[in-house]
Amino acid sequence: MSEILREIIFDTETTGLKANDGDRVIEIGAVELINRFPSGKTFHMFVNPEDRQVHPEALKVHGISNEFLNDKPKFSEIADEFVEFFSTGSLIAHNASFDTGFLNAELKRLGKPSIDKTRVIDTLEIARRKHPMGPNSLDALCSRYNIDNSKREKHGALLDSEILAEVYIELLGGRQASFSLEHEQTENENTTFNEDGSVQILQRPKPLKSPLSSEDIERHKAFVETLGENSIWKKTGSL
Repeated sequence: MSEILREIIFDTETTGLKANDGDRVIEIGAVELINRFPSGKTFHMFVNPEDRQVHPEALKVHGISNEFLNDKPKFSEIADEFVEFFSTGSLIAHNASFDTGFLNAELKRLGKPSIDKTRVIDTLEIARRKHPMGPNSLDALCSRYNIDNSKREKHGALLDSEILAEVYIELLGGRQASFSLEHEQTENENTTFNEDGSVQILQRPKPLKSPLSSEDIERHKAFVETLGENSIWKKTGSL
């Protein structure tokens, strides 16, 4: 029987950008995947930053105010629950060094072990390798892969984790069934597992919609007409 693959897709929101200067975690969101499918288990906590004020620029991004956080638990009060949920499996985040830096700062304050870097996978690094011309922000990747992020008016740790889970699957090659955190695993995905537990991604039967507009295609055709007869574009006859 193949070993179960557990992955935690996670995100944080913070009071500012500098964990080393005392900025604090104010929201943690995470989604559990088992064998690349949502298990239904999530972790979501708002965290009181104690005496640290939310920076005005950060407030514009996530909309989480100190007033809202006043009655929320301190990190020390949710640390054990956090550690338990994050204790096994790979940890996956977009620009992961930012999130792990903040979480490790919180753990260090409590004298708890930091997150092992070998467990962390950065989807931003994956995206940059796969799409070196970018852009590779979460919103840009949603647009590239036709993932609905219309509810993402402001950053939110749990919502961003749910969206990132979909992006992560697409970065690995996608799958036949549309990915949804509300659906159970079906028999028709194009993700299969080898005996050693590694993942084999099969080609999707229906290609994603082209990101090129009809105007883009016409401009390309006009450009090709200016090239010599030995141009690779004329030989292939395609974009």
